Amino acid sequence: MAKPKGGSAAAPTPAAPPPTKRLPAGAKATAGLCVFIAAMGVVAQQAYDIRMYAIRDYGYVIHEFDPWFNFRATKYLAEHGWHAFFHWFDYKAWYPLGRPVGTTIYPGMQITSVAIWRAMPHYMPLLGLQPMSLNDVCCMVPAWFGITASVSLGALTAECSGTWSAGVAAAAIMAVIPAHTMRSVAGGYDNESIALTAMCTTFYFWTRALRPDPAVADGRATKASVVFGVLCGAAYVYMVAAWGGYVFVVNMIGVHAAALCACGRYTSKLHRAYSLFYVIGTLGATRVPPVNWAPVRNLEQMGPLLAFVGMQLLEYVEVQRRARKLSVLQVQLLRAKLALPIALALVGAAALLMQFGYFGPLSARVRGLFVKHTRTGNPLVDSVAEHQPANEQAYSHYLHHIYHIAPYGFLLSLVRFTDANLFIVLYAGTAYFFSNKMARLVILLGPVASALGGVLLGVAADQLLVRPVARLGSRILRLPSPPATGAAEATAAEGAEEEEKEEDRSGKDASASAKERRKKGGKGGAKAEAALGEAWSHARALGALAMEGVELVYANPVSCLLRIALGAYAVYWCVPRGREFYDYSHQLAEGLSQPQIMFKAKTYNGQEVMVDDYREAYWWLRDKTPEDARVMAWWDYGYQITGIANRTSVADGNTWNHEHIATLGRILTAPQEEAHSYARHLADYVLVWAGGGGDDLAKSPHMARIGNSVFRDICPGDPTCSKFGFYQGGQPTPMMEECLLYKLTMHGQRGIAANESLFQHVFTSRYGKVRIFKVRRVSLKSKKWVADPANRRCDAPGSWYCVGQYPPALAPLIARRKNFAQLEDFNTKRSSEDEAYDKEYHERMSGRKGPSDGPGGGGGSKGRPGLWYLGCVGAEALLGEERTYSGGADGSTLAEARAFAKEAGSRYVALARSGMDGHAFAIPALPQGWKAGSL
Repeated sequence: MAKPKGGSAAAPTPAAPPPTKRLPAGAKATAGLCVFIAAMGVVAQQAYDIRMYAIRDYGYVIHEFDPWFNFRATKYLAEHGWHAFFHWFDYKAWYPLGRPVGTTIYPGMQITSVAIWRAMPHYMPLLGLQPMSLNDVCCMVPAWFGITASVSLGALTAECSGTWSAGVAAAAIMAVIPAHTMRSVAGGYDNESIALTAMCTTFYFWTRALRPDPAVADGRATKASVVFGVLCGAAYVYMVAAWGGYVFVVNMIGVHAAALCACGRYTSKLHRAYSLFYVIGTLGATRVPPVNWAPVRNLEQMGPLLAFVGMQLLEYVEVQRRARKLSVLQVQLLRAKLALPIALALVGAAALLMQFGYFGPLSARVRGLFVKHTRTGNPLVDSVAEHQPANEQAYSHYLHHIYHIAPYGFLLSLVRFTDANLFIVLYAGTAYFFSNKMARLVILLGPVASALGGVLLGVAADQLLVRPVARLGSRILRLPSPPATGAAEATAAEGAEEEEKEEDRSGKDASASAKERRKKGGKGGAKAEAALGEAWSHARALGALAMEGVELVYANPVSCLLRIALGAYAVYWCVPRGREFYDYSHQLAEGLSQPQIMFKAKTYNGQEVMVDDYREAYWWLRDKTPEDARVMAWWDYGYQITGIANRTSVADGNTWNHEHIATLGRILTAPQEEAHSYARHLADYVLVWAGGGGDDLAKSPHMARIGNSVFRDICPGDPTCSKFGFYQGGQPTPMMEECLLYKLTMHGQRGIAANESLFQHVFTSRYGKVRIFKVRRVSLKSKKWVADPANRRCDAPGSWYCVGQYPPALAPLIARRKNFAQLEDFNTKRSSEDEAYDKEYHERMSGRKGPSDGPGGGGGSKGRPGLWYLGCVGAEALLGEERTYSGGADGSTLAEARAFAKEAGSRYVALARSGMDGHAFAIPALPQGWKAGSL
């Protein structure tokens, strides 16, 4: 070392410590993504396993009612091709009218299933597996899509919360939560099974499109907003093709976009994402046959359209702001200047179009979500149990522990205000509101409840375990301090974007204001503006300094140890409850996996049997009746009659024609002779469900109400038909005792028999659950008349769309029908008689009016017939292996259940009720661990 001239040697300067290196943000994100993907493998396995009970216990069997139509439509698409499928007028359904399936079906599930089935021969052999049959593919689709829905929900939660931990926890909850499995068990081939995947994917692409990009300034659009806006629109098109619940999806995104604008968070990024989503999604939606032009005509879809129009106005102003460097005040004035004439023009156009009946009314189901009472005014809609309001018991049943922790996740979501996180908050509030109005919509609450539960668990894991352990580990091993998590990065990026935009606008506003004041010769205003800006900068700096101090305390080793201790206690507290939730979900999934078309039961001697009566009856129809046989049954069973028996049904679950179903109700609830005079022109056989437990007698009051809504002479002056039913104890009213349905259902019991000269008994299933009667003296003239294509009304010469007509012999009956005018149909003028009928219906159904001694009222036995309430369970399987299924005319009355239990020598009874329908069980002893008040 050289010695400097004229001086002593300088002391050596110690070398500066090397700068601490942080992991690159990209490396951290990649590591988090890898952990997330690995966790999704476990989630997929759990989601698959919990949905396979039906396959393991019953084999590859299609469940319930609607899935049989879906399967039949899938077979038709596979066998006849795309063109024939969309031009399919089905004359085996809704006899004699038929149904235009091609224009009334949401085809997403059928197209998906056929695509998977056709692809299997190409890739299954490569995996050493044999291709599956179309039936097996349809059984498995709900389980497969249960996996994809869980993963999509995890990605959505991670995007909104900014932490992979929350995404993993949410996906794990979604995989097993009953609110999801209720519609996605293997064999439950229904639209909702794939719709949740489409919905969660659409929502994920939407929130991903709004992710901030630090490289983009001044509120301009990002590349992600364009790319993911397009993907969001495409996913929404699939959602529309899959399920009628697409209306919720488009309104949810529209509400979120409008809320962002109202919160002052409008950017060109939001404009690109929403505009691309809406344009692509709406154009695609109009190509789905049952939707057509509904997005621009139906009232429930006007909100997203108005949001789209408003977005274009805001973007025009935003472009002007950047081009002309407008101040905030000038921007607001320009918005008001443009909004007023546009709003007036829209109001004028809407008023004009309403005069021509352009706008469609709210459907009865949608209207039922907003009325104060629990009835829609349509007895057909009200007859479906899942259209009734949900309650706390339903939430606990389908959400279990998640119902109690989701509110805390909601509160945590309120703390972190970002574009994406606001979506989760709005989704939670909206889904809760609608599920509270209709029990079926609990399925919409399942994903967001899982997301909120995941937010709570994920944030707790991050703050109490992951971060403090990583920080202490880095101190001990002298490693670089852990970088910010994804949540912090996202918040910082979005905060930086907002701050930069605010600074830019503030600077421009101050500059513009100063220029204006200088033009007017005032210098004091400019100084005040500068002072205000400086004060705002100081306030922000102080806030940042305070947050930095909090972070230092939070990252202190002592604080980290306390957090770890708290996290360990949280794990200790959560593990047993997590096990309870997991076990409960599996128990309920096993119960939900019962196909209903067949089920296990125990006889009096304790022997377990498989009750397969329903398929047995349909197979009898398939094998023992002519191919052109027509089968009359309540509309619930129509899909199974056509799907399994391959015979013509009079009505099914599509319920598109209220008057036709009312005609069916009129026939079934009429006395035998009158009923035969109508049935001989429509059917060759009549099928009824018997044996109690939700059989046709339990449903018969609904049949009478629906029939009376069109044929007012069934129950004159009583829209609820309170004199058609049963007294306490199962004794039928005189009106019930005389009707055809009662005679056929109770045939051969208690000395009751059908008139064999009119309806000949030809089949009873093994356990008495189904009876079939042959209609005597069938009118061959009417049958030939309906079968003649010349008697169908086509919408154009040579068209495939040709609707059948009732035979002339039924003209007097059809002439007596009064078309049902729904309360919400403002395009049709309603008479005072309709108004009075609707008012009477609501008053009687709510209990405010009506006889006190009617069926189920105060007549008959008073109070509970010697029974004490012990509690409630969530699934039939929880009643124990010794439970015995009850029979009888009405399996859902306390008196009937008590009599059955006494006969079976059992001490306990259980009822599973939904409105008038239900099952009763006799239980010799409570399962181990049960006691009063603990259920």
